[in-house]
Amino acid sequence: MIRKARLDDISRIAEILVFVKRIKFRPIFQNDDYSFGELQVLRVAEKYKSPDILDNIWVYDDGIVKGLIHIEGNEIVELYVDYFFQNQGVGSALIEYAKENYPVTFLWAIEKNVEAIRFYERHDFHITKNKKFEEGTTEYLVKLERDY
Repeated sequence: MIRKARLDDISRIAEILVFVKRIKFRPIFQNDDYSFGELQVLRVAEKYKSPDILDNIWVYDDGIVKGLIHIEGNEIVELYVDYFFQNQGVGSALIEYAKENYPVTFLWAIEKNVEAIRFYERHDFHITKNKKFEEGTTEYLVKLERDY
């Protein structure tokens, strides 16, 4: 079931974000100071306690919170699925929920994260010519827009 995130989900949300970012992004950014220094569960949990962020997050919960989607306006800001539950339809359920219930039209993805880009393309998003640097890095983000 997909539901609005609650305050008691914060530790699970932080856990998912930290571990998926380490697994997926460390090989791209190769920044151990960030991956194992700044990127800590308690720090992330503190950030996500903010009602401004939490109010825009939905979780996939079938007894265990397995993934999350963060939507602001017409942008999918984040979509993460716990590593242990990937390729089980969790991400697909979250993105389809967003498309059916919110006016989502675009998102940004790390250009080198080809697995994520392929996922978004399977869900009717396509890469545009718009690119920007991920803040504080030399890696590009690419904008994907939704096909209708």
